[in-house]
Amino acid sequence: MPDFKTYSFDGKKVLIRVDFNVPLNKETLEISDDKRIRAALPTLNHILENGGSVIVMSHLGRPKEGPEDKFSLKHIVSGIEKNLNRPVQFANDCIGQEAIDKSKNLKKGEVLLLENVRFYKEETQGDMQFAEKLASFGDCYVNDAFGTAHRAHASTTQIASFFPNDKMVGFLMQAEIESAKKVMEHAEKPFTAIVGGAKVSDKVLIVENLLKVADHIIIGGGMAYTFFKANGGEIGNSLCEDERLETCREILQKAKEKGVQIHLPVDSIIADRFADDALTKNCESQAIQTGWMGLDIGEKATESFKNVLLNSKTILWNGPMGVFEMTAFSNGTKSVAEAVAEATKNGAYSLIGGGDSAAAVQKFGFADQVSYVSTGGGALLEYFEGKVLPGIAAILD
Repeated sequence: MPDFKTYSFDGKKVLIRVDFNVPLNKETLEISDDKRIRAALPTLNHILENGGSVIVMSHLGRPKEGPEDKFSLKHIVSGIEKNLNRPVQFANDCIGQEAIDKSKNLKKGEVLLLENVRFYKEETQGDMQFAEKLASFGDCYVNDAFGTAHRAHASTTQIASFFPNDKMVGFLMQAEIESAKKVMEHAEKPFTAIVGGAKVSDKVLIVENLLKVADHIIIGGGMAYTFFKANGGEIGNSLCEDERLETCREILQKAKEKGVQIHLPVDSIIADRFADDALTKNCESQAIQTGWMGLDIGEKATESFKNVLLNSKTILWNGPMGVFEMTAFSNGTKSVAEAVAEATKNGAYSLIGGGDSAAAVQKFGFADQVSYVSTGGGALLEYFEGKVLPGIAAILD
């Protein structure tokens, strides 16, 4: 694999896969958060400043049956132009005649954005002929879309085979890989993993893999109550996966055998209904009455988790501690974010694992006070589950 930093882009048409799957305002279809575009700027600018032209591929949303206006990448052209500070051409079909003509006539320093690759079902099917058509536009291929690295799609995986000596990862993808390896392969001890979210089933593989490397695993969010029930606790109307009770018991036993400390929230903020204006109170997590549900970690749990985090040298955070979107149940997640930021300030390395965790540190103003915020929720999760990411494997082959 060529080194992106030293590769000669002069006079080359560079086909680059990015993740510009940005949120759009439903009424105006304007970009409401451009951080994914900003994350790709170092890679794009490096190519352009070194004499290359750029042909950008991305998806937007999940179109079902061909082109849909609300998923058209034409809506993000102005946002890319604003960030790149240069004009961006647009081809209204990613493999159509307009794309062929515009890519052929692209000059040094120019940028062409192709229409949403997912408007073709061949993209998600990993179709080789579709990948070959896309590949014909460029002299080399750069994958900078970590957010889609876990998908074996045509523009993320198959396309790389058409550039055996001219395929590489961009700065963003490189940073993502390095940060993930730093946590899973070179973590300074003590290593604490924070795992939250609604369901045990969504996180069971990552927890089992973390048992091999972590010293502490903090478990919060809805998934914690399945663990409490597995231990014989009363959890009222809290979220629970009864089919995962045995899984929870096995995880707790494996942790004990490996000397990994599992930290569950000793108390919870409970509510009489799932609403921001519900009646709430602090309660022991193993003694929640019928009619009440746990929606955030409590005061004792918050203090306990903070102490663990402030004594950690490496921190991975994947999943919130409660329903942080509601003000009444946001304190646990906010307090954890604050503790991670403080630990980072004290010298710990902290990786925020995309998705809800990234949204939380952004919401509470701590995004610039942690070591790294991943752009890939599902991709990072699969990496930590020990799976091979096809988008990265295709470059390394």
